[in-house]
Amino acid sequence: MTMLTNSRSTFSAIGIREDLSNIIYNISPMDTPAVSSMGRGTADNTLFEWQTDALADAAQNFQLEGDVPDALAVTETVRLSNYTNISYKTVATTGTAEAVDFAGRRSSQAYQMAKRAKEIKRDMEFMVCSANLKVAGSTSAARKSAGIQSYLGWKTAGTSSLINGGASTVVGIVNVSSSVGANGSAIGTATTPTVVLTMAMINLCVQRCYEAGGAPDTMFCKPALKTKLSTLAGASLAEIRTQTKGDKQAHAINAVDVIVTDFGTFKFVPNRFCEANIVYVMDWDYWAINYLRPFQTVNLAKTGDNVKQMMLAEWGIEAKNGRSSGAIVSVKDA
Repeated sequence: MTMLTNSRSTFSAIGIREDLSNIIYNISPMDTPAVSSMGRGTADNTLFEWQTDALADAAQNFQLEGDVPDALAVTETVRLSNYTNISYKTVATTGTAEAVDFAGRRSSQAYQMAKRAKEIKRDMEFMVCSANLKVAGSTSAARKSAGIQSYLGWKTAGTSSLINGGASTVVGIVNVSSSVGANGSAIGTATTPTVVLTMAMINLCVQRCYEAGGAPDTMFCKPALKTKLSTLAGASLAEIRTQTKGDKQAHAINAVDVIVTDFGTFKFVPNRFCEANIVYVMDWDYWAINYLRPFQTVNLAKTGDNVKQMMLAEWGIEAKNGRSSGAIVSVKDA
């Protein structure tokens, strides 16, 4: 069959209206498990501080009748600190670009500013989960807020809840660096991942958090390690096959999102922005993001026929007591 002679077709026709959807599809991930789980606080200075304390270890306490006791030696509180850092993104739009009619958005500038706010939140998640150390900053260097790792297991070496799986094939080798969790200024030295994550490592980390007084309830890590966690917890397509009642379809489960351990029930959360080869074990009650300046739009000086604005936030994390949480570092998924 051929087209009828002199038939008008869309191939040469002029004046066909474009069909451009008013919906803009964006699948970039927006979930931020760490930032969304932390509490929210305020800071009144670029350097903000807090204190931690601990009770003496439980011991036998038998005393003589009528005894004249000596005063106990008092252990002072530990004074911790962190800095706020500034995160911003700037957008400029010409007056003409603001005037024309764009599909999918009423204002090009507003649309771009909304995107920048989401991007900064993702940046915050990436920074919080990175091995960042605090930096005071100067006129030529930006201030930096320390990340989670630099406050975990803040105690003397050998008793930290930071487990270094890559240090030895023996499960439970603790990173013995004396600077583990040194008030945001250092982290335990990570080694090349040579050991596959095991349930024994997880149990040891959880146990140490519990012994210190924490009650963690969330584990998060890169997606590859999340699948390994499901395997360790006993999820197997062959083992867990469920036949539903009636005429409903059968379904198979090949993942574990919640696990009950001897020291608590944990949610497994995949985190796209987490560093590889680390599993965080978190008690979120003892973590917060403190804002010196919350998210805000700053109108910048007009320098011509344009609109120029900056999306800005000034923030830092507060590890109210890092011993509540832990991490397993330098581990592989396979």
